[in-house]
Amino acid sequence: MSEISGLFHQVRELIVSARKAAYRSVDTVQVVTNYEIGRRIVEHEQRGSSRAGYGKQILKALSEKLMIEFGKGFSLTNLKLMRQFYFINQDRIGQTPSGQLPPSRIGQTPSDQLAPLAKNQIYEAPFRKFTLSWSHYVFLMGIENPGERSFYEIEAASQAWSLREFKRQFNSGLFERLALSRDRKGIRELARKGQLVTQPRDLLKEPYVLEFLGLDEQTNYSETDLETAIISKLEHFLLELGKGFLFEARQKRFTFEEEHYFVDLVFYNRLLRSYILIDLKIGKLTHQDLGQMQMYVNYFDRHIRSGGENPTIGIVLCKMKNRALVELTLPKNANVFASEYKLYLPSKAEFKQKLMEWTDVEEWEPPPLRKAQPGNRKGKSKELRSGQQNSKRR
Repeated sequence: MSEISGLFHQVRELIVSARKAAYRSVDTVQVVTNYEIGRRIVEHEQRGSSRAGYGKQILKALSEKLMIEFGKGFSLTNLKLMRQFYFINQDRIGQTPSGQLPPSRIGQTPSDQLAPLAKNQIYEAPFRKFTLSWSHYVFLMGIENPGERSFYEIEAASQAWSLREFKRQFNSGLFERLALSRDRKGIRELARKGQLVTQPRDLLKEPYVLEFLGLDEQTNYSETDLETAIISKLEHFLLELGKGFLFEARQKRFTFEEEHYFVDLVFYNRLLRSYILIDLKIGKLTHQDLGQMQMYVNYFDRHIRSGGENPTIGIVLCKMKNRALVELTLPKNANVFASEYKLYLPSKAEFKQKLMEWTDVEEWEPPPLRKAQPGNRKGKSKELRSGQQNSKRR
């Protein structure tokens, strides 16, 4: 199609220039390039015919020409993803990349305009916010809720999640589990800033998901078995606990009036500067369990904690939690908490339903980043809907 000749040459020059600069930052350059491709596709469509199917024909023809020279990375599906990526992110940068580029002049090719990319001049500031790989962003585009999508982007970047770990955190409902332990204001903060750990309650999740331990819910196991499994998968357990955790001891013994007591697991959180004591219970939570943990916390505060550290935090990790029992047993200012654990990966639908019951989503959900793409009422392409379905499989 002769009408796409100019578009093809612009995109081709963009790809060639970007690949020359790829040795500096492969992931960033790929994301920036795909964003720019998406922008140019959208701008070309907006200047073109309004007849039905025009955009689809343009993308198909462009894809065929690009794949001849650059391979299957520029398939029709991938070009649609690039276009969708631009639609989702065009408003968050402030000044668009096109606004950062020098104006086109006669004799200046797109390659010349992109040249500063290799020198980290023009593109350094506006694209600093794109800190993940293209694979991460493709997965993010499958998350429909803007607040949830924002949360996962912040956490994936700050925690340096691999794509595999990212998918695990998403499939385990991390956003919903953190939200269930917060009020409406706290949920809004999650969407805007990610998980901030400034007080003991910020550490909690409802529930903790321990499917990586390999224990079967249907078989008999003891608290010792659970503890041993956690120690054998300590790296995974630390990731599940969250930010700032350092492991100190297993079965930490202390003696009080000639009687020995043992804390199952002792951690230290460097963000809160507090000891974190965890007691494991395989059955239903009792008030005796909470009282025992309160004693452990009191002992650490009086005999272990130094003057510059914050009060000790106790968490009873149990299979069945009774919220009313916890509220009746513990004072409101207690640093002792109870949380359930699961040995399997629950469905995200289950967590979303709990969150809907906990608070009215309409009150905290931020406005969408961008209106739906013209001609696509649901605002999501068929490829994205398919990707989202795949991400929800257990």
